[in-house]
Amino acid sequence: MSSKVQTNKAPAAIGPYSQAVVVGNLIFTSGQIPLNPETGALEGENITEQTHRVCKNLEAVLSAAGSSLKSAVKTVCFLANMADFAAFNEVYAQYFTEKPARSCVAVKDLPKGALVEVEVVAEKE
Repeated sequence: MSSKVQTNKAPAAIGPYSQAVVVGNLIFTSGQIPLNPETGALEGENITEQTHRVCKNLEAVLSAAGSSLKSAVKTVCFLANMADFAAFNEVYAQYFTEKPARSCVAVKDLPKGALVEVEVVAEKE
């Protein structure tokens, strides 16, 4: 049995999906792009600013699900430009201090013209 997660401290879904789904002891977040949860607008002019917003959104979703970034076991990261990899990693490392498993790929486009999207699998705390 699964349960859906929804919090107004993270952006509302911009499509037919949940912010996260809890199955047993695991939380599967949907990908977060750098949307401001209060305005719904894209936040940040560059990869550094956008990555901070993405990580804050993920913190909010995981908190609503009873977890945190420290309990992340896997992330999947999408970058609009692999040239942003080093700057992305600098910010990412500030939030994912437990170093979960990770995939990071460059993609052609992200929703709303975002530079970064991240999804997380975490354990409940």
